[in-house]
Amino acid sequence: MSQNFRAMELNIKAFGYDLAHRLAADLPHRENLRPQQVGLESKLATQSDIESDWLAYWCQEIRCAVLYHRKIWEDAFILQALYEAGCMRPGATGLGFGCGEEPIPSLLARHGVKVTATDLDPERSSKKGWIRSGEHAGSLDKVFKPDIIDRETFDRLVEHRFVDMNAIPPDIRGYDFCWSMCALEHLGNLQKGLDFVENALACIRPGGVAVHTTEFNLDDDLPTIESGYTVLYQKKHMEALARRLAAQGHVVRPFNFDPGNGPMDNFIDIPPWQPQQPSGMVEPALPDVRHLKICKTGHRVTCIGIIITKGGTT
Repeated sequence: MSQNFRAMELNIKAFGYDLAHRLAADLPHRENLRPQQVGLESKLATQSDIESDWLAYWCQEIRCAVLYHRKIWEDAFILQALYEAGCMRPGATGLGFGCGEEPIPSLLARHGVKVTATDLDPERSSKKGWIRSGEHAGSLDKVFKPDIIDRETFDRLVEHRFVDMNAIPPDIRGYDFCWSMCALEHLGNLQKGLDFVENALACIRPGGVAVHTTEFNLDDDLPTIESGYTVLYQKKHMEALARRLAAQGHVVRPFNFDPGNGPMDNFIDIPPWQPQQPSGMVEPALPDVRHLKICKTGHRVTCIGIIITKGGTT
């Protein structure tokens, strides 16, 4: 009987992935896209974002197809927020936390930005499981994307250093902006992630911008994962963070907690996220993973993006 339930689960996954592939295939072919101001809010990943011209532009820039995947949304959200803040210009300085192998440092450097890409040191990353999961950039080679930028320009504008996000060194200061992508939920517990968001503001100048994405639990009135390798933030945590930062003179872009109502907004994916064969059962090959929301230990989870402008004069 249990194997029948598993077969039903796999059917749901297969139909969801197939729908995502079909929707992507039906998207219009868009040429000559340009960056545009859309008044981006702090918000959740949605199907309408995936289908927007602004996201398609950033996919074009990072040499990626438009896919119904929340990780694609995170890349585009961060880049759109930085663009709207005027950060993507020659001579600007940016600091990335937990960069892994993301394409953002390469694209920023192509726009003339001086970038410091950081990660936890290899020994501590291995203990936390980041290296095993492929979320760690041990050197500049892993954040260099040759289809985005040439090596000479990249080496001139991008540097790499190891940084513990729970103990940011005091010499990392004066940047125009900073960002992190799905990293602050891996710092041990909910409070440590929120403290990181606040502490990271010390790294940027007044008027500078911080952009972060993280895991978001859509079930705000239920218990969440508060500690461990991956924690899940809820609406109440984001609202408390906004109040905390506002009290210090910072400006958090208003939150839009609308989860969307498209087919891919309503599809909640379940493990495994990659094809694998559990003990005693041979599972069919599934299409490439496509989802905006997942079920993580019983919680409905998506991504949320946060945009902060640093206040003050010093």
